[in-house]
Amino acid sequence: MKLSELLLPEFDNEMKSTRKTLERVPDGKFDWKPHDKSMPLGNLANHLATIPMWAVTTVERDSLNLNPPNGEQISLPKGTTTAELVAIFDRESAAARAAIAQVSDEELMKPWTLLSGEHKIFTLPKVSVLRGFVMNHLIHHRAQLGVYLRLNDIPVPSVYGPSADENTF
Repeated sequence: MKLSELLLPEFDNEMKSTRKTLERVPDGKFDWKPHDKSMPLGNLANHLATIPMWAVTTVERDSLNLNPPNGEQISLPKGTTTAELVAIFDRESAAARAAIAQVSDEELMKPWTLLSGEHKIFTLPKVSVLRGFVMNHLIHHRAQLGVYLRLNDIPVPSVYGPSADENTF
């Protein structure tokens, strides 16, 4: 069995749960934040919606520089409504799934590096980047968004088991 075939069931499950969470983001509250040090709800939701992009970047490239020497910044799509967020997420997660499905084991074992300017943040095998930098990162921010929903009295969807608001998966 290919490594990608081992990753895809987990990927599909996490994308399903993430979509359910993004669908609950309330229009009109994109500027809300729980604390001065927290990012606004809209920024968090947009970040979550675009994290799957990093799967494509991981499969197709050997590195990513968040602050490249030429100063050219990464351009990310930005949703201003819940419908736009979900559409971005659907597009990016479909592209991510397709990239993971076609990648070879040999490619997944190659090193991948995250940089910020001249500073190397980490180098890991691509398969580890897909699990950690993409899926675990997505899970982390999905949990943050769940807290934002709770603090706004918006029902939190079930993810790994029932939530206080839903007894079903």
